[in-house]
Amino acid sequence: MASPRVKEDNYRYNLYGEEEKNTKWRYGAPPNYGAVNKIFEQGRTKTWPPGSLEEKVQNLVKTWEMEMFHKVRDEDFKTIDPKKYTFSLNGRKAVSLEEKRKLGGGYNSLLQTSLPDELRGYNPSEETIDTAHMAFVTTFPRGFALEILHVYSGPPVIVYKFRHWGFMEGPFKGHAPTGEQVELFGMAIFELDDGGKIVKVEFFFDRGELLGGLMKGASVGSSSKEAALGCPFLKNTG
Repeated sequence: MASPRVKEDNYRYNLYGEEEKNTKWRYGAPPNYGAVNKIFEQGRTKTWPPGSLEEKVQNLVKTWEMEMFHKVRDEDFKTIDPKKYTFSLNGRKAVSLEEKRKLGGGYNSLLQTSLPDELRGYNPSEETIDTAHMAFVTTFPRGFALEILHVYSGPPVIVYKFRHWGFMEGPFKGHAPTGEQVELFGMAIFELDDGGKIVKVEFFFDRGELLGGLMKGASVGSSSKEAALGCPFLKNTG
């Protein structure tokens, strides 16, 4: 049974309300971040004062992430300017929003690699945005929490250090769940225009730090895609 819907989120905006009444959601309805918010609140290492720069950046990044994973149409994005927006990973050539979609969006754009196919473990070129989402939602059924550890500069160019973490409670690409906490640390740069819209995003992190933790479990017969078909959280986490 899916988690009950909530009508507000303490860390993300642009989810509910009059301005979202015509939004087209990838999985049919606004996502419910109740479970991952609990992980965040229980496991965060920083609690930023209300109204602080750090809190504002954290909420902006969480909202941007929600829109990237769950909104489909350009006109529904509130955090970015779709016409100007570019994204790059680890110094690679920046891509437009449309080019990012062609990479598979979501996890696929964040897990790009130049490794040979046989060494990739997770191969974004073989995944769609939906199969990638299935894989990670199955692995992290309660979600993959995000906190901002440090903000080095404020808008219009925001530079920050982040931590992502979750508990591997489901299989991943043929590897059994370990139940262990899996963490990823990195840096990012968000550039905003005069209207406060994000026009440029750059991420820097080691994808091996994440995938290494997901491939510690023993090999299992069923794939994460098969397991995800019955996953009640698919539409409710990001």
